Amino acid sequence: MLTCAMRYELWVGLRYTRPKKRGDGRNHFISFISMISMLGIALGVAALIVVLSVMNGFQNELRTRILGVASHIEITGPGDELRDWTRTLRQASRHPEVLAAAPYVAAESMLAFDQQVRGVVVRGVLPAYEEKVADFERHMKAGHLADLKPGGFGIILGSELARALQVLPGDKVTLIAPQGLVTPAAILPRLKQFTVVGIFDVGMYEYDSGLALIDMSDAQKLYRMGDHVSGVRLKLDDLFAAPRVAQELHRYLDPDDYVSDWTQGHANFFRAIGIEKNMMFLILLLIVAVAAFNIVSTLVMAVTDKQADIAILRTLGASPRSIMAVFVVQGALIGAIGMILGVIGGVALAKNVGVIVPALEHLLHTHFLAKDVYYISELPSDLEWHDVRVIASVSFLLTLLATLYPSWRASRVNPAEALRYE
Repeated sequence: MLTCAMRYELWVGLRYTRPKKRGDGRNHFISFISMISMLGIALGVAALIVVLSVMNGFQNELRTRILGVASHIEITGPGDELRDWTRTLRQASRHPEVLAAAPYVAAESMLAFDQQVRGVVVRGVLPAYEEKVADFERHMKAGHLADLKPGGFGIILGSELARALQVLPGDKVTLIAPQGLVTPAAILPRLKQFTVVGIFDVGMYEYDSGLALIDMSDAQKLYRMGDHVSGVRLKLDDLFAAPRVAQELHRYLDPDDYVSDWTQGHANFFRAIGIEKNMMFLILLLIVAVAAFNIVSTLVMAVTDKQADIAILRTLGASPRSIMAVFVVQGALIGAIGMILGVIGGVALAKNVGVIVPALEHLLHTHFLAKDVYYISELPSDLEWHDVRVIASVSFLLTLLATLYPSWRASRVNPAEALRYE
């Protein structure tokens, strides 16, 4: 009996969703409002999926690019120097989650070429070690990381830095070290010529415009560090475990060693993106809410239009609960169709953002994300099915909530009053 009742309520609800074939202008107007509500839900769901996918893409792209150049964990000593880096490297590598380690020398300097001068962060590296903890090699536009040779005084520049200095591979640039030479007359800056042996482009303006790589032994000579280094950089098998691993590394290292992880230096980026993602979800959910609550007006008009039908159903034995179910089915169908259309459209758009956005930029002769303004110059997208399920569920729930009042009103219709003037 319950199955038959549900089939009956479902059939009537589906029938009320379709417009009558006769020329009833009111009925067609109700169907038009239903279509608008359906399209509004579809638009809101699609917008939510696309926006959250782009936010996920930005988060992953930022993390990949930052940690492709920076490091998961850094170990330094007193005065930002490590005296015995080989020992520290061996100690850190004993942790089971450390995949690779590399020493480095870091200092701020100035680069000059012709009439151009730029401030840069110079990083001295050992190419054989650096390739294991960073992704420079796959971002090289000219040359290779292995072209940095001890005593060769070669330098690899970021693409934007090379463009600002107007240099090409093979050109010689002058590096001005902050440690000056003290003479009886004055303090003279220390200068050294380096040959540009490569150019990299990681896609982040901060690094492409302000980072230069040289061989570690050359950096030690230039900055008078002897055999000391600035620190050791570590790569983990799980970057999200960095805070925990950083704490655990204290058991392996000397008491004076200082350990920091990427979440301390770049946490604001990802915290801001997370907050922005949640706020965008709430703001765009209002589109779905407005469209969903348009169903209220649609069903209220439908209840008014169907009062005679409701009265007849009641006289035939339909319970108020069955009448309520009929209109819940009608509203839920509108919401379900809108939600399904929105999911299909949103998933299709999210998976093709990389094609659609360049096409729009070409058509409009503009670039939405300028490299000198934004950290990322391309619009990334990373569709997560968990987000899709949450959006679809919340949208359908809002639709069901919107059907409750009109359906309850329909169940309260008095058959005698409704049939009085029929």
